[in-house]
Amino acid sequence: MDHQHGASQQDDPHHDAPRPSPSAPLIETPIGDDLLFGALDIERTEHGLLPHRLPARARAQCDDGQLAMAESQPSGVRLVFRSRATVVELDTLPTKTVYQGAPPRPDGVYDLLVDGLPVGRASAPGGMVLSVDMAAGTAETLPGPVGTVRFAGLSDAAKEIAIWLPHNEITRLVALRTDAPVTPAGPSGRRVWLHHGSSISQGSNAASPSSTWPALAASLGGVELVNLGLGGGGLLDPFTARAMRDTPADLLSVKIGINLVNADLMRLRAFTSAVHGFLDTLREGHPTTPLLVVSPLLCPLHEDTPGPSVPDFSDLSSGILRFRAAGDPAELASGKLTLTVIRDELARIVGRRAVDDPELYYLDGRALYGEADYAELPLPDELHPDAATHGRVGERFAELVFAGGGPFAAGRP
Repeated sequence: MDHQHGASQQDDPHHDAPRPSPSAPLIETPIGDDLLFGALDIERTEHGLLPHRLPARARAQCDDGQLAMAESQPSGVRLVFRSRATVVELDTLPTKTVYQGAPPRPDGVYDLLVDGLPVGRASAPGGMVLSVDMAAGTAETLPGPVGTVRFAGLSDAAKEIAIWLPHNEITRLVALRTDAPVTPAGPSGRRVWLHHGSSISQGSNAASPSSTWPALAASLGGVELVNLGLGGGGLLDPFTARAMRDTPADLLSVKIGINLVNADLMRLRAFTSAVHGFLDTLREGHPTTPLLVVSPLLCPLHEDTPGPSVPDFSDLSSGILRFRAAGDPAELASGKLTLTVIRDELARIVGRRAVDDPELYYLDGRALYGEADYAELPLPDELHPDAATHGRVGERFAELVFAGGGPFAAGRP
């Protein structure tokens, strides 16, 4: 499910296949592991296939509802196949989130890519509704109908078709139909990049699933993405480290910090030990794989003020939710974490470990988004970047990490 794709034309059974006729009936193709990329598990439910970005063993070790929602939102997960199809239909049962007292959120987006290039974007009608009362801390799921995403007018040439699923909407896959036969894409030979981070890595506020900063960086870097960016879930959880340890990958990165501060989860003593433990676990499964530790992007809210982050509901009726820091800077003396403290400690930890681990690297997140970027592209809610910032961060990551002498550069000695 986290395998690579992209068959060559000479190996493509559709290269000389008959082209679909305008009146050809649609063919239903079973959705299985051979078509689904970027998920670590697939749950077969009564309403269709539910991709998961954490394996069942990890999910069984945590009953946090926020994590359950985030890992089942298929950021980076895509259906990939080869076909001459000019029409593609995907039946899905999305779960759409509604926050009480706030205007409706936009529907999740499905991106269509043909031979790696974006050619279409659509949303699915219908779906279940998760109604959240943030003030009360309660949520209720309401039933709803299956919807269909349809793309038409595609070229009848043999091609690779990829449908990127919404990065911020739980999505059950019900049926795939095309007007020409479908075969699995097969291995591409591209390197697999396994990345873990917070809601920013999951794609919060990105315009679409293929334009989150990790998806953009992967495209520019010519690699296959497996995205374990988990909204609210970048917490150095051991089960996430074990999931990464057991997932085949050629490149590893972990973006650590912001969730630990805004959840006010641990003090410096525990943080240092947890970082070492997380990296130790990764090295059990990937002893010599290039491993990049990324510290937080600039976030003035928590640069020098500890967490927790608390929501500000004063403008919620206008669709504006902001956050504020509720910690006291005086508590730094007792080990409370800020982003400044975390960056300093991550740099120290990586520097010490790199003496014996030459494939361990560190990147200061402010090189991706710093003070000048904040002045030009401020964080709309004081925590999360907007769509334009996702583009900037993805381009900078590709330039600093995948290009030139970066730690993930192709052909690097």
